[in-house]
Amino acid sequence: MTTENDPTTQDATRDIADVAAVEVITSAAVHLMSAAAVKCGLAEDAAEKGHLDLDEARKLINALAALVTASAPDIGNQHARSLRDGLRTLQLAFREASVYPDALGEGPGEKYTGAVS
Repeated sequence: MTTENDPTTQDATRDIADVAAVEVITSAAVHLMSAAAVKCGLAEDAAEKGHLDLDEARKLINALAALVTASAPDIGNQHARSLRDGLRTLQLAFREASVYPDALGEGPGEKYTGAVS
């Protein structure tokens, strides 16, 4: 069990204290994007390896959309624009991978972003 006096905990706290919020937010977004891309089948041979999982992709895209939408005013247009572009690409990939696509405005993350087509 670690405590506040543990040197490892102190080092980790000091390291994270030096990281700007925009970097933490964009890092989390990139992790969500990467996971969602794999689950949408965008990774090479994803279907053959059993990585395609649209239920999981929907959850990841919803979380990503909420994060991007909520943080956009604070992280600046340059960062937000690239995150929105990645999110939109994932939303479209999800729609394309779906056997029965959601109605416009009802796809993953669309309650945060609006309809994506």
